[in-house]
Amino acid sequence: MTRRKRRPNFFSLLILALVLLFGYYFDQVYLPTQPNPFLPTPTPTRSPESLVTEAQALFNDGKLFPAIEAYQAAVSAAPQDSTYYVALARVQVFAGQYEEAQSNAENALLLNPNNAMAHAVRAWALNFQEDKNAEALSSINQALQLDPNNAIAHAYNVEILINSGFDSYTKAIDESRVALALDPDLLETRRARALILEATGNYEEAVAEFQAAININPNIPALYIEMGLNYRVLQVYDKAIEAFTRANALNPADPLPDLYISRTYATIGEYAKSLQYAETAVQDRPDSASLRGNLGVIYYRNLFWPEAIEQLGYTIYGGKTEDGVEITGIPLVNDPLVAEYYFTYGLALARTNQCGEALQIAQMLQTRVPADENATFAASEINRICEENLNGSSS
Repeated sequence: MTRRKRRPNFFSLLILALVLLFGYYFDQVYLPTQPNPFLPTPTPTRSPESLVTEAQALFNDGKLFPAIEAYQAAVSAAPQDSTYYVALARVQVFAGQYEEAQSNAENALLLNPNNAMAHAVRAWALNFQEDKNAEALSSINQALQLDPNNAIAHAYNVEILINSGFDSYTKAIDESRVALALDPDLLETRRARALILEATGNYEEAVAEFQAAININPNIPALYIEMGLNYRVLQVYDKAIEAFTRANALNPADPLPDLYISRTYATIGEYAKSLQYAETAVQDRPDSASLRGNLGVIYYRNLFWPEAIEQLGYTIYGGKTEDGVEITGIPLVNDPLVAEYYFTYGLALARTNQCGEALQIAQMLQTRVPADENATFAASEINRICEENLNGSSS
């Protein structure tokens, strides 16, 4: 009549406890951290195609650095698409980021070694880097072997051939005509034709071709700089300043338009205006010895001799400014612009009766750049001024 008591199953109780504990964790801890599948994500992921469309629009508006950022986002979204690296590299060349452009073109080639445009843009990027002309020629030849009818590659080849020296001009002329025949509506083909016309001294025709390139895209700063330089050679200084000013408006951070405006005003004797732009150029890039050299020259022409000495001292010797900016000096070489920095420095020293150093500069000019007529004349002037200083102090 009596029942035996059943012993509790501890194992089952343990399983039940674990199930209950898991249920609590899942409901109270895990689920709250997961996104609701029925709600839109707060920051939807953009497709690489939309990023590329945005980048192209920014480039067309002349907004090179925002365009670069958009292309970089496209590359991050689709890192296996070689065309995005090429598009990014092309804009980086226009923006002066030559090493970065080369790197991205090479990334494209790692993905697709037969990408003709990647070889072409790599060649173009190399062309702007010192002592890489031979490598640029090799790369552009690979591009043209892969795609002989690539108008942009022929256009890049024009520029590379120009940089190869006068012996390559005939081939560059032919290449510019091929590029135009393949696609006359490309910015690159019009620019290439303008560059070879400039190189061969046909400045008025070069201006017309630069204008044709600008008509295709009116927002690329480099085109206005290049056109302005041709106007300067033609001595159409108002048009040159207008072109440089337009480039400056498109890319205010670039010191080159300010530099060229400064030198153009100096050419026509408007030294006060020249000084304003020379100072702005240095503010844009305070570590540039050549920009400080230009500023020093303009200070001298404004008769601000101590200021000229200070700036040209940085240009010649380098050093650290009061603001802590490190500057590397420029050695005296057979370059008219560099020689101008040195002889202006020597003249400013002589004018302030610092003839010990001034005479050393004069001797350096006579020894190292004897074929530079401006430098040798300035050296004789330094000697004359210092002799007058000596005679004046002894009388």
